[in-house]
Amino acid sequence: MPTRPLLVLASGIFALVLTMGVARFAYTPMLAYMQTQTGMGDALAGWLAGWNYLGYLSGVLLVSRLRDLMLKDRLYRIGLVLAVVTTAMMALAESPVLWGASRYLAGLSTAAGLMLGSGLILNWLLRHGHRAELGLHFSGLGLGIVLGALLVELAAPVLDWRGQWWLLTGAGALLLVPAWRWLPRPDIGPPLAPHQVDTGNEPGPLWLWLLQGAYLCAGFGYAINATFTVLITEQQPALSGQGGLMWLLVGLAAAPAPILWDRVARRLGYLPTLGIAYVLQIIGILLPVLSGSPAAAIASSLLFGVTFIGIVSLVLTMVGLRYPAHPAQIMARLTLGYGIAQIVAPVVAGELAERTGTFDDSLIMVAAIMAVGLASLLAMGMLGDGRRRA
Repeated sequence: MPTRPLLVLASGIFALVLTMGVARFAYTPMLAYMQTQTGMGDALAGWLAGWNYLGYLSGVLLVSRLRDLMLKDRLYRIGLVLAVVTTAMMALAESPVLWGASRYLAGLSTAAGLMLGSGLILNWLLRHGHRAELGLHFSGLGLGIVLGALLVELAAPVLDWRGQWWLLTGAGALLLVPAWRWLPRPDIGPPLAPHQVDTGNEPGPLWLWLLQGAYLCAGFGYAINATFTVLITEQQPALSGQGGLMWLLVGLAAAPAPILWDRVARRLGYLPTLGIAYVLQIIGILLPVLSGSPAAAIASSLLFGVTFIGIVSLVLTMVGLRYPAHPAQIMARLTLGYGIAQIVAPVVAGELAERTGTFDDSLIMVAAIMAVGLASLLAMGMLGDGRRRA
């Protein structure tokens, strides 16, 4: 691949590391330190995660109404700045209200980095005749988890929770530069070719509704693990003190996963590949319920890291292939359900954990929901295999 496409993809990677890895995912390893040093309870932790997802959902609703590429580009860049600002807000005071505002606005920045950034990059790739695969782009999510986890854990012996958030803010400011500079403005380059705006080969409405249902279910699986992996690990006696390590494993597994899933999808098709990802994630969700051993925790973390980002990457890439004329709008529609699940799941799980002292019931519930999503994928398979039509 020539240098130019690599630079464009790199801008998206840096944007995801910033808006997802720092502004969103750093909250997960920080939870353990904030609970210890500020007295934050599981319920508040869940509510703050819910506010983050509500901000994300608000951003997705906004994206779904946008048509002007130049406006999308401006809002994307505003989202990059917002990611840095909201990270700094977490360090300003020990205030649930301030933290809630930070998490909500960080959710808006996440929508900008994930939805707007992915759509702009996909548009650029299509206009310049490159393969419309986002696997390399989505590796930024896993790299963001790794970076956030490393910064949090390495700084923990010398910085308190406020200092850790300031360190993350500084890292975010550095990430902002390439994310901003390396993505060309959307008015630079040729327009889409006629075959790229043809809607005649788009799937029917039932196919899309089933995909939306499956992705909604995936949102539950993602939200529980993304919010509470560290706490689930720390609450098991044999794994005390290992929560940060488990979260780092999630990131290490997630970083190469989108590229690997792209390769599998080329051979098997997108729907069969998605089905495999759902099955593996269900197994990973249930492992901590079945066993409190380190081996089960490690396997669960690796399976979650490999599958959650694979599901996102496969679904959004498939949307780009099946709806080339307006991928951002379909991505936004699908992400509405995904976002609703992200609001509900951590709040319910946090409240259940507060009452029962364990996340087992929440994990069993989410595994059942993911099974429903798998059934939706199987139903889609009866309508078409999810490959790109000629």
